[in-house]
Amino acid sequence: MANNAVVIRSTGSWYEVATEEGEIVKCRIKGKFRLEGMKLTNPVAVGDIVDIEIEDIEEKTGIIKKIHPRKNIVVRQSPRKKHFLHLLASNIDQAVLIVTINKPKLKQGFIDRFLLMTEPYNIPVSIVFNKSDLYNEGDMRVFDYLNSIYQEIGYNCYLSSATEKTGVEEIKNQIKNKISLVAGQSGVGKSTLINAIQPNLNLKTNELSNYTGKGQHTTTFAEMFDLSFGGKIIDTPGIKNLSFNNLEVLDVAHNFREFFQKSNQCKYSNCTHRNEPGCAVKKAIEDEEISELRYYNYLQILEEIEAQNYWERHKM
Repeated sequence: MANNAVVIRSTGSWYEVATEEGEIVKCRIKGKFRLEGMKLTNPVAVGDIVDIEIEDIEEKTGIIKKIHPRKNIVVRQSPRKKHFLHLLASNIDQAVLIVTINKPKLKQGFIDRFLLMTEPYNIPVSIVFNKSDLYNEGDMRVFDYLNSIYQEIGYNCYLSSATEKTGVEEIKNQIKNKISLVAGQSGVGKSTLINAIQPNLNLKTNELSNYTGKGQHTTTFAEMFDLSFGGKIIDTPGIKNLSFNNLEVLDVAHNFREFFQKSNQCKYSNCTHRNEPGCAVKKAIEDEEISELRYYNYLQILEEIEAQNYWERHKM
């Protein structure tokens, strides 16, 4: 039996676990693990602290017997099973979201959708605008605009280029001595940037598809890596899109942080900040205290949630 081991790699059916003695054991799960009643495609996440039972000492295989309580999780709607959730990681100190404004074009609303996964657990997020060497004047104006929005509400933002080494030292300082989830859409240069920060990892990289102009997946499973300068990163597969049928309208309202701060001034305690009279959030948007872009993204997410959950809401 090995206690307080850490899951460092998840391939779907097997999990690689690092024991306190530094041994790597390939483990599977036996029985069912549940997370607060959630339906999960993967009950064990990279970052989990687990107790394992060794099955074969020579082959270094075992069974995960217990998952210790998590201090936080990052969970998303499963891209394959609409009514299930997928655990991206657990027990992290922060998340680093890597995006790019050009090649591929930044998807409208993607940043706010990602923040909706981390905000419920008060996980700090840094937003890295990568591939800055490819930005033209228009792209830089977009960066300045987005940078001002997210810095204003408390998210660190960085401009980076792996090829020109721009921002690499600043990002290293941000992740030093912390456990950081690193995420982004396919093609944003995530693996290339990680290799620039920690060269000996030699993560596989890939060019954009010439046909679609979109990123091709290079990371196929979540994996934790040690950093030579202190700390760990959890690298995750590229995210194509993010949906939220596991959330209700007020869950979204409460996790747009600047909306939540203003909501105690709304006339109604259950204000959704749409058509209700006396809404402090809408007043703040009119007064340019809250980003109109964030509000637009918020409305889009609410519409999707209500459309996705229509049949669940109207079951007899």
